Amino acid sequence: MRDNATDIPVYGIDKELQAKAAAKYDPTREREAREWIEAVTGEKFRKEGFHESLKDGVLLVKLANRVINSNYKPNVSTMPFKQMENINNFLSALDKLGVPKTDCFQTVDLFENKNPNQVVDTIFAFSRHACKHGFDGPILGPKLADKREVQFSEEQLSQGKNIIGLQMGFTGGANASGVSYGGRRQIMDPKVG
Repeated sequence: MRDNATDIPVYGIDKELQAKAAAKYDPTREREAREWIEAVTGEKFRKEGFHESLKDGVLLVKLANRVINSNYKPNVSTMPFKQMENINNFLSALDKLGVPKTDCFQTVDLFENKNPNQVVDTIFAFSRHACKHGFDGPILGPKLADKREVQFSEEQLSQGKNIIGLQMGFTGGANASGVSYGGRRQIMDPKVG
């Protein structure tokens, strides 16, 4: 097995982790993310692969500009630091939208194809949060839940104090029978010798 970014052979635990991540990758989710990006931006992916098309960050910047009306200018340069700057601009747009850091990929996850699962998951999270903040385009994956506050009356709260929950004092018939304290513990079987 080889590392995608550097084409260096991978051994040991790195090889196992890479195989485990590859087994988790869902091409259906990738296809859904690709279709959503194409629908929102109005542009087709320029290259065949998902990673190859997003690696330069240009399409991601255009996606961010379309969804949250940001004014990032995509750098179409082939220089790696300009491409990573595009990716960082997309991640900044995610931050402005309120996408949690735990839902976002890191620049190397996309640029070096270290974690393609996280890249796809971030696209899904971006869609959910964009719809929550007023984006009226298509949504990718499930909608974020709305906050629901429940108000209880004083009477309901006092009734709750009288109910004994199952976790309070019921042991399901378990007891300490058969437990001996202070006795010797036989380690070897005297019959065997």
